[in-house]
Amino acid sequence: MNFEEHAAKPLLARHGIAVPKGGLARTPDEAATVAGRMGAVVVKAQVPAGKRGKAGGIKRAATPEEARAHARAILGMEIAGFKVEKVLIEEQVPIERELYAAVLNDNSGKGPLVMFSTEGGMDIEEVAAAAPAKLRLQPVDIRRGFSRADGGALVQGLGLGTAEGKVADALAKLYEAYAAHDAELLEINPLIVARDGRVVALDCKFVMDDCGIVRHLDVARAGAPEQLTGLEARARAAGLKYIDLDGDVGVLANGAGLTMTTMDVIRHYGGRPANFLEIGGESYTQAKPALELLLSKPGIKSLVINFCGAFARTDVMAQGVIEAIEALKPGLPIYFSVHGTGDVEAIKLLKDRLGVTPLATMNDACQAAVRAAA
Repeated sequence: MNFEEHAAKPLLARHGIAVPKGGLARTPDEAATVAGRMGAVVVKAQVPAGKRGKAGGIKRAATPEEARAHARAILGMEIAGFKVEKVLIEEQVPIERELYAAVLNDNSGKGPLVMFSTEGGMDIEEVAAAAPAKLRLQPVDIRRGFSRADGGALVQGLGLGTAEGKVADALAKLYEAYAAHDAELLEINPLIVARDGRVVALDCKFVMDDCGIVRHLDVARAGAPEQLTGLEARARAAGLKYIDLDGDVGVLANGAGLTMTTMDVIRHYGGRPANFLEIGGESYTQAKPALELLLSKPGIKSLVINFCGAFARTDVMAQGVIEAIEALKPGLPIYFSVHGTGDVEAIKLLKDRLGVTPLATMNDACQAAVRAAA
């Protein structure tokens, strides 16, 4: 779950990291009212996406009238596919130095990773490519966490002067907030040293692990609505686990792991998966709406149906799919892979009802579907 800046910053403040004073506005007049309480402000588009400044979604305003004008221009903009419906009005904080700080889930290290750079305000990918020595990384052992002393070691020798201790403290608090809220990513860019000596988070990007939502329902209420394609919205309404992709080989499988493996095999043979769609042991009842969904996707040229039975029987799954195919009569080639509990019965059903023989392996089915889509 992604969070817009205005919803992410209170988490930082809750853990002792300073953030600018600000208020949310949904109309130009509201923006002027909020600005009138603070003087010089920054008007910031609120969407769960980066590069807002480059898109023209962040503007400085010296007066309430200027804030109103900027809000009028920004509201209604589209940034990274999101329509701007609100702006954050924040006090301007005089900047002495811009830094970068983040904690994220590191797949390669299988644990949290603290990142710090003195090149704040830039895309971290650009820093990593142009000046990798200016990006410091510290893997974290979750059993001991990340302390102020660890933060001090990470920033030592970077010329932060009297701000070094405050920055180290902010890094420790950032990790604390990350761990406390099941974050996948908690990023501050820029983390600034203000002219008055304070260390302040001028921006914040927060992504929560979806599995943690149930533990943080109060926080999750402030999350940004998920942006769904038309097919994804339709799938959600039908109770299907579906993700739209840009390929032409459709995928229908039982179990998330098997579905992702099927997608990987399609890519291995040079194909492009059109979707993620797993229907699990409920395929007997979900097969028809699932197949209808796939058949309505523009550009789909072939389909892999991959069932592997353990607790769920493949013959029961096959029965549901057979009935769906008989009812919908799809015109595209379909390749089956069926293994596991009930596979003898499932294979017989497919032969008797559809005149189809499943291929010997998942690889064979995926390779055939890729060739058919070529």
